[in-house]
Amino acid sequence: MRRLSPLDALFLQRDAPESPRHIASLVLLQPGERPLDYDTLLQLISERLDLVPRYRQVPRPVPGALGLPVWVDDEDFDVSLHVRRSALPRPGTMQALHDLVGRLIARRLDHDRALWELYLIEGLEGGLTALLFKAHQALVDGSHTVDLAQVLLEDSADVRELPHQEWAPRGTPSAVSLALASIRDQVVHPGTILSNSAFRAERLLSRIPMPRPDPARIGALDAPLSRHRRFATASASLDDLRRVRDEHGGTVNDVLLAAIAGALRGWLLTRAEPVSASTSFRAMVPMSVRLKGAEDDSLPTSLGSRVRGHLLSLPVGETNAVVRLHQVSYALKAHRETGDAVAAQTLADLPGFATSTFHAVGARVAENEASRGYQLVVTNVPGPQEPVFMGGQQLHQVYPAIPLTGRRPLAIGITTYQGRAYFGIVADREAVPDVDVLAQCVDEAVEELVETTSPRRRAPRGRKRPEKGGAR
Repeated sequence: MRRLSPLDALFLQRDAPESPRHIASLVLLQPGERPLDYDTLLQLISERLDLVPRYRQVPRPVPGALGLPVWVDDEDFDVSLHVRRSALPRPGTMQALHDLVGRLIARRLDHDRALWELYLIEGLEGGLTALLFKAHQALVDGSHTVDLAQVLLEDSADVRELPHQEWAPRGTPSAVSLALASIRDQVVHPGTILSNSAFRAERLLSRIPMPRPDPARIGALDAPLSRHRRFATASASLDDLRRVRDEHGGTVNDVLLAAIAGALRGWLLTRAEPVSASTSFRAMVPMSVRLKGAEDDSLPTSLGSRVRGHLLSLPVGETNAVVRLHQVSYALKAHRETGDAVAAQTLADLPGFATSTFHAVGARVAENEASRGYQLVVTNVPGPQEPVFMGGQQLHQVYPAIPLTGRRPLAIGITTYQGRAYFGIVADREAVPDVDVLAQCVDEAVEELVETTSPRRRAPRGRKRPEKGGAR
């Protein structure tokens, strides 16, 4: 029986209809020799859950809030309640998929069941199959539990056979035993008293109704959250991003963030929002770092200990795309020169690496630093550049979906995989009804940067150069 960390307990406490605290990931699979059907997926998940036992557990509160909640086995666990099947109406367009994903990520997870869901979405045009993973922020911490997608990834279309044994839940401890265990922990470890006090204070504050803001003062990225979400995607060629990097300096990450700044600028202009030379948005950008004393870039078991929140001012008011890039690159230069930055290729080459786990850790870090007053979260995780597989099907595209919290109606996640950067854009349905316009502005901002490179660096349109390594 393991107790939740103070941060995980706060994630559960802050989970609300307007701000469900789960991380999501949309994966598109190419059709293989044998389509991935629901029964096959259900069997595969059942076998892999042995590797992530917490996916069969639920958080149980301690009576009287005498201590932090504990993880206990779900005596009524039924995998079919978590692995669900859905389909798109013909012709199964990406827009229809975006609409469905927006509805699914808006739904809170049931706290009386294990805190995850997986949707098999069929009927997508081109014969593609989609998988939507949802896992609560209290569940995936990168240390004791990784994202379910991580244990499903394979290096080939051959599905590994893993040893499997029938699972039987351990009995749920009684309320009295939970209370006594909490009291004993506080006697043995007095430091837990502070954590428990903070948790109880958070519970009390969450019951106080917050005043509704003046609608006249609501900015483009400052608005109360509704119970509904929109989702949109964009993508860019890594070759294009590298050409911009080679022409103007910096890193591919700098180019991506400069493109987001340009996209926000274009989006604001389509809304007739005021944009001046000083207009900027504060973005929380979780970044991987090397621990002091580490001899190499190999990551320890706890991914959370290797991610730090970096506050970046996106120069939205700057009219020149190259100057925007230089400003972003200069702002991040200090992080690189400290020697703490971890190379993107190192992350992409991690054995069994799933980008969704790092996005989950990044979102946790961002939420833990909400007091720093940022306006949106941008996570960027480099993935493998060689094909990977799930359930015998080759992974074709992958889009992260970062949760919305506070008064921040927009979040952007980026995953690089097999020669492309995939943007997953989550927005509040009421505050940002035109999220598809923002996605289009991302495409245009990347193109604007590519057009600043010399002709000899540009690849002919319609041709794709082979990938060599990950984004840097």
